[in-house]
Amino acid sequence: MMSRTTTVMSSSDGNCGHWIVRHRICLTCKKKVSHLEEDRAFNYLFSGLCLTNEAMPFTKRLVTLITIYDHKKLHLVLDLDHTLINSVSVSNLSQAEKYLIDEERSGKWENLGKYEDRLIKSRPFLQEFLEEASKLFNMHVYTKGSSGYAQAVVKMIDPNKTYFGGRVISRRESPYNKTLDLVLADERGTVIVDDTVEVWPHHQKNLLQIRRYLYFKHDCINKKSYAERRRDESRSSKGGLANVLKFLKLVHNGFFSCGVGEDLESKDVRSLINGPFKLYGC
Repeated sequence: MMSRTTTVMSSSDGNCGHWIVRHRICLTCKKKVSHLEEDRAFNYLFSGLCLTNEAMPFTKRLVTLITIYDHKKLHLVLDLDHTLINSVSVSNLSQAEKYLIDEERSGKWENLGKYEDRLIKSRPFLQEFLEEASKLFNMHVYTKGSSGYAQAVVKMIDPNKTYFGGRVISRRESPYNKTLDLVLADERGTVIVDDTVEVWPHHQKNLLQIRRYLYFKHDCINKKSYAERRRDESRSSKGGLANVLKFLKLVHNGFFSCGVGEDLESKDVRSLINGPFKLYGC
């Protein structure tokens, strides 16, 4: 169970004992709930939203069943840095990369943005990836960056909230390791794409590891960066996101290949991924 779970005291403690509470009010009986712990694990979805330990597995399962049966979709959790984008402080740009400051100001590059003192570069094939993946998955962002940074990056890559809606988990909700406990979806129907395995100590079987996207010199060692060479990662099948998309389609097809019975126990993406799985060419 998640380490930062917000729980509601039982009825014996003078509270209503119902499963779902928002801003200390039970959504079922409308009574005020006292003695509520401060950590609110699902605040990123709705302000003040709290679920009891009993409510979480039921809600996760229900959400996944609706997604599977009504939309024929699974769930996809995407890292940001080095997976979908690469960012760097302007002060850490090499001399040969400083042309990007003017390029960002000009607004000519749709895949180059800025948040505070950081330049943000989208990975090639990102928009095509998001469009295609959204047909097969309900997508979430999960980053160790700050909430402000995460929201700024997501606004850049998904300005109309077409792909992620409000499903953005940041360091504010998850200051330590990453965990699927914070994702309202059953683990059997959830795939993770991340460049780092170690941050998922309890859910590596769900993980597809993608090659780190390194655009700026600050992240490169003993070689010129893409930015310095004024080049970029391939958008073709050899590129990281294009390769991941192919595998995600295989996972989706494998999950739904023989239909899905009423028993979700009979299907599990983990048996298809056998993670942590590092994709060739990624």
